[in-house]
Amino acid sequence: MAVPAAPAAPAGPAPASWRDPARPLPERVEALLQAMTLEEKLGQLGSFWPQDIDGIGEGANVAPTSDHLVAPATEAAGQDQTFEAVAANGLGHLTRVFGSEPIDAAGGIGHLKAFQGYLTTQTRLGLPAIAHEECLTGVTTLGATVYPASIAWGATFDPELIERLAERIGADMKALGVHQGLAPLLDVVRDYRWGRVEETCGEDPYLVGCLGTAYVKGLQSQGIIATLKHFAGYAASKAGRNHAPVPMGPREFNDVILPSFEMAVRLGGARSVMNSYSDVDGLPAATNHWLLTDVLRGQWGFDGILVSDYGSVEFIYTKHQVAGDLAHAGALALAAGLDIELPQTTAFSQVSQLVETGELPLAVIDTAVRRVLTQKAELGLLDAGWAVQADPPETINLDAPANRALAAQVAEQSIVLLANPSGLLPLPPAPGRVALIGPVAAEPRCLFGCYAFPNHVMPRYGAGAELGVEAESLLQAVQAQFGAGNVDYQPGCPIAELDETGIPAAVAAAQAADVVLLAVGDLAGLFGRGTSGEGCDVQTLALPGSQPKLVEAVLAGAAAAGRPVVLLAMTGRPYCLGQDLDRAGAIVQAFMPGEEGAGAIVRVLTGQVNPSGKLPVGLPADVGGQPSTYLGAPLALASGGISNLDPGPRFPFGHGLSYTSFELGDLELSATAIPAYGALEVSATLRNVGQRAGAEVLQLYLRDEVAQVTRPVKQLVGFQKVWLEAGAAARVTFHLHADRTAFTGLEVDRRIVEPGWFRLWLGTSAAAAALPLTGRFEITGDLRDVPRGRVLDTPVTVAPLS
Repeated sequence: MAVPAAPAAPAGPAPASWRDPARPLPERVEALLQAMTLEEKLGQLGSFWPQDIDGIGEGANVAPTSDHLVAPATEAAGQDQTFEAVAANGLGHLTRVFGSEPIDAAGGIGHLKAFQGYLTTQTRLGLPAIAHEECLTGVTTLGATVYPASIAWGATFDPELIERLAERIGADMKALGVHQGLAPLLDVVRDYRWGRVEETCGEDPYLVGCLGTAYVKGLQSQGIIATLKHFAGYAASKAGRNHAPVPMGPREFNDVILPSFEMAVRLGGARSVMNSYSDVDGLPAATNHWLLTDVLRGQWGFDGILVSDYGSVEFIYTKHQVAGDLAHAGALALAAGLDIELPQTTAFSQVSQLVETGELPLAVIDTAVRRVLTQKAELGLLDAGWAVQADPPETINLDAPANRALAAQVAEQSIVLLANPSGLLPLPPAPGRVALIGPVAAEPRCLFGCYAFPNHVMPRYGAGAELGVEAESLLQAVQAQFGAGNVDYQPGCPIAELDETGIPAAVAAAQAADVVLLAVGDLAGLFGRGTSGEGCDVQTLALPGSQPKLVEAVLAGAAAAGRPVVLLAMTGRPYCLGQDLDRAGAIVQAFMPGEEGAGAIVRVLTGQVNPSGKLPVGLPADVGGQPSTYLGAPLALASGGISNLDPGPRFPFGHGLSYTSFELGDLELSATAIPAYGALEVSATLRNVGQRAGAEVLQLYLRDEVAQVTRPVKQLVGFQKVWLEAGAAARVTFHLHADRTAFTGLEVDRRIVEPGWFRLWLGTSAAAAALPLTGRFEITGDLRDVPRGRVLDTPVTVAPLS
């Protein structure tokens, strides 16, 4: 489509009262609301997606759902989706002006100014739109830094680091004139087969909530609205299939799915939330008034804007089939509490007929519009003389050295050393002949998540399309470290296809080498165009394509020749890496570590960086080990004599090794009995007894020994990453409130703190062997209903010891 023509003279004078920033904001909003027609109000609840503005793509949309699901509904309703038609009465949002085609900052800013110029001069009220972009692994636009994927954030166990990452992303968005970012993802992993595991921070709600809250704080510190998604239950879809129904009861929903969102709203101050596509027990999230209004706004006090996930309002009609047409789909969404329809207006624009007949009260429209206008006023969009607030394009560097340095730091801290039984790692500076084997090693895009611009948009522009950023492949990084002449590279097999013809050459290279680096994993994409990512779900947790055969053959061949193997997984989800892992000299997990990821991996392998990452998801022992996470009741986990299937992981949640050694001791509980509204301190001493500096993540787990409903065997209630020099020690104290034991009891609308005994473990992973310290405390008195405003976090203090 074409960018709107240069604006002519303004359509007419606008009321001055609501333009005055000196007036109280609510008064300005009410004055503007009273001046609007119904069609102008509906305009503020809609959006426009200018895909492939310059006509340089190959015809496919960024998201196939736009063609396959949204477009037919729009065409059936006879809607004109040109910008001029959609924006004739004003517009709420502009969708991904920078993130839908490969344009540089200057081109994107030019497009943004043209769209906003049309809105401010060619519509009666002259209101600009809120411009949003994707920002999960950095700004999803050409040339912007590709940071590690969210699953890698989870592996850092470091909220402060992720807050800094979000600050950098927010600063870049602000420089472009963007107002809102569609991140973070606060879905809690329930089934590893789901394609979007890579976009999550892991399988524990407290870890996800802490990291998501940090991201919100960082992004919004730069004046960019953060958007929590997908509210709620999306990651628990049946069989891990994208958009599938969520068969979940209210207790699991309340106690596992919702807490991360509540943390980001109440502790992070998130200003926007995006609904889930899925239905939970038959009720689509987009029509769920209890979820979108009673819980989010009523219980948590959220006063921002609810935006629909792309096409999810149309889904009410076309997929969920709980509405008979687009108009009634829009009415159901608005009545439930949604405010903005994304990515383009197709259903909300149809509800005027229902307002006119009284089927949809005008008050419902006014409530949504009031919230949108309030947010626009907060952003300064209602002020007289407003113009696009973007930096001069020649000064914008979206992949600045400071960005890359931070991307490298996050990547380094996210890499997990899973096993190192014989001390193979770190490798010496000159290990001799190196065989680098595996299909992911030569492809830098294997380092990126599916919402990184090179994987999200560039595949539309042909196989030879540029990445848009400088990014070494693992092969290039290994060659740079050890010398190209010392490295023999063999892909062994394709990433996704079944083709074993290259495996014999890979085995031969392994047997001829002094050390073998065997790299396997994913290439992220969208809707079946990758092995991980949105719409790239899997049937089993076997590595893609022929990679399981490659691992088996190389491990066996190298063992026969006495060659040590480092098995490296560069993936977006946890896979079963094979049944012969004891043959590997070391195993390393790198979750889509971004544009600086290859160098980070090599620095960890060679000891330039001491690994400190921990698993935010367990790694399964079997390809059929799903759905299963550590967060389960007793019968969800291994139960001897009950089932022949053991769902236990090969490597547990929270696991990760270091090149130094730590000792943990001197556990102390400040009390053994507290009231149901009380708190206690849990303290221990961590000591680095190794020969080099490093970091350990202390993890505090809790179990309710007897409860009125089944509870998890253990649940993470606190964690802290502690950095110590060799020989140093620190006293680490967790401040645990009784509210952290709360759960949904027999009555599903009551969250309670129940009297009784609780078990605590302190250690370095969810595995029993890694939890050396344990204690018990009792909550005394009567059962307590937990009020709104409950304590959601467990603060930690670290005091160095001399």
